[in-house]
Amino acid sequence: MIVKRFLLVLSCGLLTLTALQAQYRKIDTTMKVGSAGYRVYCNNKNPEKNNLNVTPIGFDKSAREISIEIKGRVLSTESDDLNNDGFPDLILYIYSSDVNGYGKAFGIYSDKNQGIRPIMFPDIMDDMKLSVGYKGHDEYSLIEGNLMRRFPVYQKVDSVNTLPNGMIRQIQYRVVPTEQEGFKFKVVRSFEFKKSQP
Repeated sequence: MIVKRFLLVLSCGLLTLTALQAQYRKIDTTMKVGSAGYRVYCNNKNPEKNNLNVTPIGFDKSAREISIEIKGRVLSTESDDLNNDGFPDLILYIYSSDVNGYGKAFGIYSDKNQGIRPIMFPDIMDDMKLSVGYKGHDEYSLIEGNLMRRFPVYQKVDSVNTLPNGMIRQIQYRVVPTEQEGFKFKVVRSFEFKKSQP
């Protein structure tokens, strides 16, 4: 009886461990537009920080791979010409280990296929209007070169607790030149709509 109970507990523990490991799979993908693009690798092992490697493909020989440490895990990647210069760009969606799924976008643009540079993404907490009711649960997608972000809006119940108010906020970003040489994501518009019932 004791042996059966031990084996049952052990098998349940192994199943749980396997399920958790499967949830955080490594990212090893190639994203291309035409003959040029990017190979993206991140092992996603650590919930707090991971090494991200991005290798240009089909670029000039002078283009170098970048390797940086990120906070969180890469959930997915997409490629498009975000700045309308005829060269492929890359966007990665990086999520914190928090149960609320705080997500941010990390963009990389092709500098005429001679190198790669980051596209700056604004912190939503720096925006007094858009950050009201923000508690994570971000979802991102690229639609015709525009980055779309949506999340449920929360309201205060008391001095400690918040609950979703049934609305979804959607923010549209577009890549624009910075004052210095480079590019950044800029908010084009935002709106709210009622969450549909399942």
